[in-house]
Amino acid sequence: MRYGFVLPYGDARTAAQLAVLAEEHGWDAFFVWEPVWGVDAWVSLTAAAMRTDRIRLGTMLTPLPRRKPWDVASQSATLDNLSGGRVILSVGLGAPDDRWWLFEEDPGRRTRAELLDEGLQMLTGLWRGEPFAYEGKHFRARPARRLLPAPPVQRPRIPIWVVGAWPHRKSMRRAARYDGWLPAFVPKSGQHQTLTPGVVREGRSWIAAVRQADGLDGAYDIVVEGATAGSGDRDAVRRWAEAGATWWLEANWEVAPQDVVEVSGARLRQGPPHVE
Repeated sequence: MRYGFVLPYGDARTAAQLAVLAEEHGWDAFFVWEPVWGVDAWVSLTAAAMRTDRIRLGTMLTPLPRRKPWDVASQSATLDNLSGGRVILSVGLGAPDDRWWLFEEDPGRRTRAELLDEGLQMLTGLWRGEPFAYEGKHFRARPARRLLPAPPVQRPRIPIWVVGAWPHRKSMRRAARYDGWLPAFVPKSGQHQTLTPGVVREGRSWIAAVRQADGLDGAYDIVVEGATAGSGDRDAVRRWAEAGATWWLEANWEVAPQDVVEVSGARLRQGPPHVE
């Protein structure tokens, strides 16, 4: 089990300050959330990269259907090179509520799913650092012949964690194709329900079978998040580890913005809730 910390609020200076604490106190990764309009996640992660040496850095998460894939490819590859190969990219459909739709209308879940699939295909193609052509329903690319940016340090690519809604097979198969599953539980009623270790266990087994059938090998992450009372609060994490989770993300979304440095700093200094 590895341990990440999610910064719920704060500017780039705050991200850099707290990422240093995370690295000093044994955390494995540091994440910031990516808004449609707000503090730029990639600037914040760049600030964190300049102050750290070991800890991994990522978004939690990038609403890829709202982004131009070539912009995300440029930002993530640039940061991966700057940090020496420490980036994790987490992606999902993006929330359907008003926070995300300040400037345009929601095209609907089906269209966002199409944009997500095409965006992921473009990302992985653009990261190769070679001329890349693409023709999709929503995106297209002519192959660039000059001034190609450097590919990411990480091979075969920057790890991509994808939201998958269990038990929806199309959503789960998308997650299985990449490098990690961010679990959501959405029964046939269509309403999100509380995630349980049992759901994670079932989804993990399903993904393993799909990846084996598709000839996909290599490490695969199962990522869950929550808030613990401190480094000694191991029981809250152990049940997820026993269900097959490989990452625990400490995420307290209830902290008030004005208290984030104090509260997050105190929790970071306590260290991760290591499960033996």
